[in-house]
Amino acid sequence: MKAFLKNYSQSPRKVRLVADLIRGKDVQHARAILSFMDKKSAPDLKKLLESALANAENQKKNTEDLVVKEIFVDSAGGALRRWRPRAFGRAAPFRRHSSKITLQLGEKQ
Repeated sequence: MKAFLKNYSQSPRKVRLVADLIRGKDVQHARAILSFMDKKSAPDLKKLLESALANAENQKKNTEDLVVKEIFVDSAGGALRRWRPRAFGRAAPFRRHSSKITLQLGEKQ
């Protein structure tokens, strides 16, 4: 019962703040947390959680006693390099980071 979100266009550092809040929680509690959170990544993580739940239903698992067993956020390889204008006609580089999120559900013990 895994679900993946690849090439998510937000830095891993910001996504980890939300992912840390739902790690180890049961599915209903995690869904409630993500519904009322005021972060950009919360709706996408909620959609990922519901995708993992749908995968569990396809495997004929009982979805009542599932918990977020594992969730981790990695950088998705490289970063998109862009340039920003600076003083005296110069240019400075900056990077737009992207994330790869992996969520795994497990049963309560």
